[in-house]
Amino acid sequence: MEIRSDRRFEFDHDRATVWTALTHVERYPLWWPWLQSDGVALVEGERWACTVDPPLPYTLHFDLTVVEVVAERLVRAELTGDLVGVARLTLDGDVRADGCTIRLESSLAAIAGPARLVARFAGPIARFGHDWVLDTGARRFRSALHDQPR
Repeated sequence: MEIRSDRRFEFDHDRATVWTALTHVERYPLWWPWLQSDGVALVEGERWACTVDPPLPYTLHFDLTVVEVVAERLVRAELTGDLVGVARLTLDGDVRADGCTIRLESSLAAIAGPARLVARFAGPIARFGHDWVLDTGARRFRSALHDQPR
């Protein structure tokens, strides 16, 4: 089962501020506590070993390879492991604007482990889990941005 996603998240910070926060890979566990990763930078060629363990009946293990980065504009990644596919994150908004939109597009398939069974036999649970991880992470990230000085 493939899960395609095209989600937008609005932030009331300028694009540069949002981008700077995203580049602090070491802070990801604060925003996404269910994510474990050995990633150290958001740069082309980086390969992260990741585990996602949300409060759902499965855990995912995958490698994420950062294949394209355009500073303050876009990150494209490929995933292999329990999840395979591509994800693209774009930032929209004028540099001087007080707002920014993050658009996350992905096309992922669970091909191994317990997630494959969930995706195959309980598609709505897989979709819920995917959306929950994205939405909850975006809320926590937004909250962390509000705590930063402008």
